[in-house]
Amino acid sequence: MARVRRALGTRKVGHGGTLDPLASGVLPIAVGEATKTVAYAMDGRKIYRFAVRWGEARNTDDAEGEVMGTSDIRPDCDAILAALPAFIGTIDQIPPAFSAIKIGGERAYKLARAGEAVEMVARQVTVKGLELLEETPDLARFEVECGKGLYVRSLGRDLAKALGTLGYIAELRRTRVGPFGENAAISLDKLEALGHSAAASETLLPIETVLDDIPALALSDTDAARLRQGQPVQVLGTGFPAYRLPEDGVIALATANGKPVALARMERGMLRPVRVLNL
Repeated sequence: MARVRRALGTRKVGHGGTLDPLASGVLPIAVGEATKTVAYAMDGRKIYRFAVRWGEARNTDDAEGEVMGTSDIRPDCDAILAALPAFIGTIDQIPPAFSAIKIGGERAYKLARAGEAVEMVARQVTVKGLELLEETPDLARFEVECGKGLYVRSLGRDLAKALGTLGYIAELRRTRVGPFGENAAISLDKLEALGHSAAASETLLPIETVLDDIPALALSDTDAARLRQGQPVQVLGTGFPAYRLPEDGVIALATANGKPVALARMERGMLRPVRVLNL
């Protein structure tokens, strides 16, 4: 983040989800008021391409860890394809011990590095699709589409276990986070080379990009001013077709004159501001 701040000449920078040290690929960066939308980027669907190397278990569940066990079993293509459906849908997954999850106020990876026993609790994650792309005797490559919270390292580990062998993630690349794909990405080196130029600013996407999949409501200038002041706005029964209004509890993007005003929650026919956008 420090390199991004220097390259863009701004202090207010956030990111939409971390990457494992082994991983490469898409990392959404938010600048200025867009940092208020980071949570929505993190909640978006993610697509990863990864490779599982069969025959070894490692304590980090990836290539950077120490070998903890070996197996002579190498699954064939038919066995792999038969195992995949069990990992699609809502599944229980135990995160890796070497992860940023907090246990008793400490990051799990810090405890694991210190040699302490780390007991990770299973949690539910969503896998929307899992496809075998390539297979060799020792390694298989996959693409997974998933929701928030899935650990690809755990997925590779558990897939190997289901196939009666051991395995770890040998390659990992994130190709999409929500609306952000590799086609819109820019390398950190290129961003630094552009410096504080107009070309650097042109790499920034509108704040609406990350909010494309949430409802939007166009307000009058008067109602927009109320939201900006932290006041709720009545929308039910004021001209908005009821069928177009979000359900209670849903977050919507309030706009005025085509510009974002606030992220607001629908509650009993009223919009209540959650995050005001000072654009």
